[in-house]
Amino acid sequence: MRTSLAAILILSFIAVPGAFSAKNDAAERLDASVDLLTDMMRASDRGVPQDLLNKSRCVVLVPGLKKGAFFVGAKYGRGFAFCRHDDGVGWSAPAAIRIEGGSFGLQFGGSEQDVLLLVMNDTGMKHLIADKFTLGGEATAAAGPVGRDVSAQTDAVMRAEMLSYSRSRGLFAGISLQGATLRPDDDTNHELYGGQPANRAILTGSIKVPAAAEKLEALLNKNSHRQTR
Repeated sequence: MRTSLAAILILSFIAVPGAFSAKNDAAERLDASVDLLTDMMRASDRGVPQDLLNKSRCVVLVPGLKKGAFFVGAKYGRGFAFCRHDDGVGWSAPAAIRIEGGSFGLQFGGSEQDVLLLVMNDTGMKHLIADKFTLGGEATAAAGPVGRDVSAQTDAVMRAEMLSYSRSRGLFAGISLQGATLRPDDDTNHELYGGQPANRAILTGSIKVPAAAEKLEALLNKNSHRQTR
Protein backbone atom coordinates (compact mmCIF):
# COMPACT_ATOMS: atom_id res chain seq x y z
CA MET A 1 0.00 0.00 0.00
CA ARG A 2 2.78 2.38 0.90
CA THR A 3 4.57 1.62 -2.37
CA SER A 4 1.39 2.24 -4.34
CA LEU A 5 0.81 5.54 -2.57
CA ALA A 6 4.39 6.61 -3.24
CA ALA A 7 4.07 5.76 -6.90
CA ILE A 8 0.85 7.77 -7.15
CA LEU A 9 2.52 10.77 -5.52
CA ILE A 10 5.48 10.66 -7.90
CA LEU A 11 3.19 10.39 -10.91
CA SER A 12 1.09 13.27 -9.66
CA PHE A 13 4.17 15.47 -9.31
CA ILE A 14 5.14 14.72 -12.90
CA ALA A 15 1.68 14.78 -14.44
CA VAL A 16 0.27 17.95 -12.84
CA PRO A 17 1.99 20.98 -14.42
CA GLY A 18 1.00 23.39 -11.66
CA ALA A 19 2.34 21.15 -8.91
CA PHE A 20 5.67 19.90 -10.16
CA SER A 21 6.54 20.93 -13.72
CA ALA A 22 9.46 22.68 -15.35
CA LYS A 23 9.00 25.73 -17.52
CA ASN A 24 7.06 24.90 -20.67
CA ASP A 25 8.85 27.14 -23.14
CA ALA A 26 12.02 25.78 -24.79
CA ALA A 27 13.47 29.24 -25.44
CA GLU A 28 12.96 30.16 -21.79
CA ARG A 29 14.79 27.05 -20.62
CA LEU A 30 17.61 27.73 -23.08
CA ASP A 31 18.01 31.24 -21.64
CA ALA A 32 18.05 29.78 -18.12
CA SER A 33 20.75 27.36 -19.28
CA VAL A 34 22.82 30.33 -20.48
CA ASP A 35 22.60 31.82 -16.99
CA LEU A 36 23.61 28.49 -15.43
CA LEU A 37 26.66 28.08 -17.69
CA THR A 38 27.65 31.74 -17.24
CA ASP A 39 27.55 31.43 -13.45
CA MET A 40 29.54 28.22 -13.64
CA MET A 41 32.32 29.98 -15.54
CA ARG A 42 32.28 32.93 -13.13
CA ALA A 43 32.37 30.79 -9.98
CA SER A 44 36.18 30.76 -9.91
CA ASP A 45 37.44 28.56 -7.07
CA ARG A 46 33.91 27.30 -6.34
CA GLY A 47 33.04 26.31 -9.88
CA VAL A 48 33.40 23.27 -12.09
CA PRO A 49 37.09 22.60 -12.84
CA GLN A 50 38.01 23.94 -16.26
CA ASP A 51 40.14 20.86 -16.89
CA LEU A 52 37.12 18.58 -16.51
CA LEU A 53 34.96 20.75 -18.77
CA ASN A 54 37.67 20.66 -21.42
CA LYS A 55 37.91 16.86 -21.20
CA SER A 56 34.16 16.25 -21.23
CA ARG A 57 32.54 14.52 -24.19
CA CYS A 58 29.08 16.00 -23.56
CA VAL A 59 27.41 18.51 -21.24
CA VAL A 60 23.88 18.34 -19.84
CA LEU A 61 22.26 21.48 -18.39
CA VAL A 62 19.03 21.23 -16.37
CA PRO A 63 17.88 24.62 -15.02
CA GLY A 64 15.35 24.46 -12.20
CA LEU A 65 15.28 20.77 -11.28
CA LYS A 66 12.27 20.38 -8.99
CA LYS A 67 12.51 18.38 -5.79
CA GLY A 68 9.54 17.64 -3.57
CA ALA A 69 8.97 15.40 -0.61
CA PHE A 70 6.00 14.14 1.38
CA PHE A 71 7.01 10.72 2.66
CA VAL A 72 8.34 10.12 -0.83
CA GLY A 73 10.97 12.24 -2.56
CA ALA A 74 10.72 13.03 -6.25
CA LYS A 75 12.80 14.90 -8.81
CA TYR A 76 11.74 16.24 -12.17
CA GLY A 77 13.45 18.55 -14.63
CA ARG A 78 13.83 19.40 -18.31
CA GLY A 79 17.03 20.56 -19.94
CA PHE A 80 19.42 20.13 -22.84
CA ALA A 81 22.41 18.00 -23.80
CA PHE A 82 25.28 18.99 -26.10
CA CYS A 83 28.04 16.70 -27.38
CA ARG A 84 31.29 17.60 -29.06
CA HIS A 85 31.82 16.85 -32.70
CA ASP A 86 33.96 13.79 -33.41
CA ASP A 87 37.03 15.94 -34.09
CA GLY A 88 36.72 17.49 -30.62
CA VAL A 89 36.08 20.95 -32.05
CA GLY A 90 32.71 22.63 -31.56
CA TRP A 91 29.43 21.32 -30.18
CA SER A 92 26.29 19.72 -31.52
CA ALA A 93 22.87 21.30 -31.54
CA PRO A 94 20.99 20.89 -28.22
CA ALA A 95 19.01 17.70 -27.65
CA ALA A 96 16.17 18.10 -25.16
CA ILE A 97 16.14 15.72 -22.17
CA ARG A 98 13.99 14.97 -19.14
CA ILE A 99 15.37 13.85 -15.80
CA GLU A 100 13.17 11.95 -13.36
CA GLY A 101 13.90 10.14 -10.12
CA GLY A 102 12.46 9.23 -6.76
CA SER A 103 13.56 8.08 -3.31
CA PHE A 104 11.59 6.67 -0.40
CA GLY A 105 11.85 7.70 3.23
CA LEU A 106 10.40 10.00 5.86
CA GLN A 107 10.96 13.47 4.42
CA PHE A 108 9.09 16.71 3.95
CA GLY A 109 9.62 19.93 2.02
CA GLY A 110 10.64 20.95 -1.47
CA SER A 111 13.35 22.81 -3.32
CA GLU A 112 14.59 23.83 -6.75
CA GLN A 113 18.16 23.67 -7.99
CA ASP A 114 20.08 23.76 -11.24
CA VAL A 115 21.89 20.61 -12.32
CA LEU A 116 24.85 20.14 -14.62
CA LEU A 117 26.26 16.82 -15.85
CA LEU A 118 29.62 16.31 -17.52
CA VAL A 119 29.78 13.19 -19.68
CA MET A 120 33.43 12.22 -19.55
CA ASN A 121 33.91 9.52 -22.19
CA ASP A 122 32.46 7.75 -25.21
CA THR A 123 30.79 5.09 -23.06
CA GLY A 124 28.88 7.78 -21.17
CA MET A 125 27.90 9.38 -24.46
CA LYS A 126 26.47 6.05 -25.70
CA HIS A 127 24.16 6.04 -22.68
CA LEU A 128 23.17 9.66 -23.31
CA ILE A 129 22.12 9.04 -26.89
CA ALA A 130 20.11 5.94 -25.91
CA ASP A 131 16.34 6.14 -25.48
CA LYS A 132 16.61 5.95 -21.68
CA PHE A 133 19.21 5.26 -19.00
CA THR A 134 19.59 5.40 -15.23
CA LEU A 135 22.46 7.05 -13.37
CA GLY A 136 24.13 4.49 -11.14
CA GLY A 137 22.43 1.74 -13.17
CA GLU A 138 23.45 1.62 -16.81
CA ALA A 139 25.77 4.62 -16.40
CA THR A 140 28.33 5.13 -13.63
CA ALA A 141 28.08 8.58 -12.06
CA ALA A 142 29.80 10.45 -9.24
CA ALA A 143 29.44 13.80 -7.52
CA GLY A 144 31.89 16.09 -9.25
CA PRO A 145 34.67 18.02 -7.48
CA VAL A 146 34.61 21.83 -7.42
CA GLY A 147 37.42 24.34 -7.75
CA ARG A 148 38.67 25.92 -10.93
CA ASP A 149 42.20 24.50 -10.58
CA VAL A 150 41.39 21.13 -9.04
CA SER A 151 43.19 18.34 -10.85
CA ALA A 152 40.44 15.91 -9.77
CA GLN A 153 42.50 12.77 -10.22
CA THR A 154 40.60 10.72 -7.64
CA ASP A 155 39.58 7.14 -8.39
CA ALA A 156 35.87 7.97 -8.33
CA VAL A 157 36.32 10.79 -10.84
CA MET A 158 38.58 8.76 -13.08
CA ARG A 159 36.15 5.81 -13.21
CA ALA A 160 32.90 7.76 -13.56
CA GLU A 161 31.26 8.06 -16.95
CA MET A 162 29.41 11.15 -15.72
CA LEU A 163 30.08 13.82 -13.08
CA SER A 164 27.12 15.64 -11.53
CA TYR A 165 26.86 19.12 -10.04
CA SER A 166 24.14 21.29 -8.57
CA ARG A 167 23.76 25.03 -8.12
CA SER A 168 21.66 26.39 -5.29
CA ARG A 169 21.69 30.01 -4.12
CA GLY A 170 24.59 30.70 -6.46
CA LEU A 171 26.86 27.97 -5.03
CA PHE A 172 28.09 24.95 -6.94
CA ALA A 173 28.57 21.55 -5.35
CA GLY A 174 28.91 17.95 -6.39
CA ILE A 175 25.60 16.10 -6.10
CA SER A 176 24.62 12.45 -6.21
CA LEU A 177 21.89 11.69 -8.74
CA GLN A 178 21.99 7.91 -8.27
CA GLY A 179 18.76 6.37 -9.49
CA ALA A 180 17.72 9.34 -11.62
CA THR A 181 16.54 8.45 -15.12
CA LEU A 182 17.27 10.51 -18.23
CA ARG A 183 15.20 10.25 -21.40
CA PRO A 184 14.61 12.35 -24.55
CA ASP A 185 12.12 15.23 -24.30
CA ASP A 186 10.34 14.69 -27.60
CA ASP A 187 7.90 17.59 -27.13
CA THR A 188 10.72 20.12 -26.78
CA ASN A 189 12.67 18.66 -29.70
CA HIS A 190 9.54 19.04 -31.82
CA GLU A 191 9.19 22.65 -30.63
CA LEU A 192 12.79 23.43 -31.60
CA TYR A 193 13.20 21.45 -34.81
CA GLY A 194 9.79 20.37 -36.05
CA GLY A 195 9.15 16.71 -36.78
CA GLN A 196 10.50 14.20 -34.27
CA PRO A 197 14.32 14.16 -34.47
CA ALA A 198 15.93 11.56 -32.22
CA ASN A 199 18.49 12.71 -29.67
CA ARG A 200 21.03 10.42 -31.32
CA ALA A 201 20.62 12.28 -34.61
CA ILE A 202 20.85 15.69 -32.92
CA LEU A 203 23.93 14.88 -30.82
CA THR A 204 25.91 12.97 -33.44
CA GLY A 205 24.75 14.57 -36.69
CA SER A 206 24.93 17.93 -38.39
CA ILE A 207 21.51 19.31 -37.45
CA LYS A 208 21.57 23.10 -37.52
CA VAL A 209 21.53 24.89 -34.18
CA PRO A 210 18.13 26.61 -33.76
CA ALA A 211 18.15 30.38 -33.33
CA ALA A 212 16.94 30.11 -29.73
CA ALA A 213 20.08 28.11 -28.82
CA GLU A 214 22.70 30.19 -30.63
CA LYS A 215 23.68 32.17 -27.53
CA LEU A 216 24.16 29.02 -25.47
CA GLU A 217 26.10 27.34 -28.28
CA ALA A 218 28.41 30.36 -28.57
CA LEU A 219 29.01 30.32 -24.81
CA LEU A 220 30.02 26.66 -24.89
CA ASN A 221 32.36 27.25 -27.81
CA LYS A 222 33.92 30.23 -26.08
CA ASN A 223 34.59 28.44 -22.82
CA SER A 224 35.49 25.00 -24.10
CA HIS A 225 35.81 24.93 -27.85
CA ARG A 226 38.22 21.99 -28.07
CA GLN A 227 38.39 18.71 -26.19
CA THR A 228 41.67 17.96 -24.42
CA ARG A 229 42.97 14.50 -23.58
